[in-house]
Amino acid sequence: MVERGCGLPTLGVPARAGTCGVRLVQAASGAVPAAAGPAACHDPRVRHTYECQLRWADMDLLGHVNNVVYVDYLQEARIDMLLTHAPDPAAGDLAEGVVVVRHQVRYASPLTFRLQPVTIDVWITEVRAASFTMAYEVYDVLPDGTRRTYLEATSLLTPYVFADERPRRITAEERAVLERFLEPSPSRPALALAAPADDAPQLTGRFPLQVRFSDVDSYRHVNNVKYFEYFQEARVAFMMRLWEGIVPGTQEVPMVLAQCDVDYLVPILFRPEAYDVRSWVSRVGNSSFVIDSEVRDGDQVLARARVVMVTFDPETQRAAPSPPEYRELLMRHVVPA
Repeated sequence: MVERGCGLPTLGVPARAGTCGVRLVQAASGAVPAAAGPAACHDPRVRHTYECQLRWADMDLLGHVNNVVYVDYLQEARIDMLLTHAPDPAAGDLAEGVVVVRHQVRYASPLTFRLQPVTIDVWITEVRAASFTMAYEVYDVLPDGTRRTYLEATSLLTPYVFADERPRRITAEERAVLERFLEPSPSRPALALAAPADDAPQLTGRFPLQVRFSDVDSYRHVNNVKYFEYFQEARVAFMMRLWEGIVPGTQEVPMVLAQCDVDYLVPILFRPEAYDVRSWVSRVGNSSFVIDSEVRDGDQVLARARVVMVTFDPETQRAAPSPPEYRELLMRHVVPA
């Protein structure tokens, strides 16, 4: 099974390719000219623009950017905004001294390999006492001026003192930097998963997660991007076991990953012992289903994830109802909320 995104182009404002900087976005009263440099930072509609280079190693079997790799692109854009092209020295600590609390990612359209970079806009949607939320859009501007969006996402981040292993409050100087890019928008709440009991018959998705040394930073914490890879590995193993219940000869159904939300609760550390990843089906619709997962260390939950998978018609490239055989199989594995 290969997971990828699907969706339709959306309208937007062109951004100059091959640059990193800030630009003004479209206001309700009309188009605002693009701009770059410190002079643009006084307008609350300013967004940071990052041109992200694609790598051949980023691709899946269909030649599309793998869903996990997009999260790495978001991290690069975030670092570029707060460190490489920081609008103020006060942003430096926010680039290197933060932890991710939550990622919410919506996959809109497949991105194929090419030599030209893809554009990522980054801005702030909320600033609180000890956390802030960043929003992203990964897109291309088409020759006719319209925009093809590949991904939209948000990240909830909190400043962190790694030497003391504790969060800290945002300083007044840091708040001033963040608010230059502020476009207020409501945030979605944390995931609330109804995990099945250890002996529940629906809990067929148990995956031993082995952390690699290359997954961790200098503090031996697993990098936030790797969590998406962990959940992907567990999900693929779970679904392979699920599909073993399909009668041979049944028509195969293409599926795409439409949404992935991850909550980071406790750092995953490097160690020789495997962690336990549990996955289960939490909802089944006509053309979609939801898989919930948790990374556990004994009874302690370290991270949670919710993924929305969509079945689609490869000819129309649109969502299509699941074949009855697949839907019935999924329904047998649903864990009641």
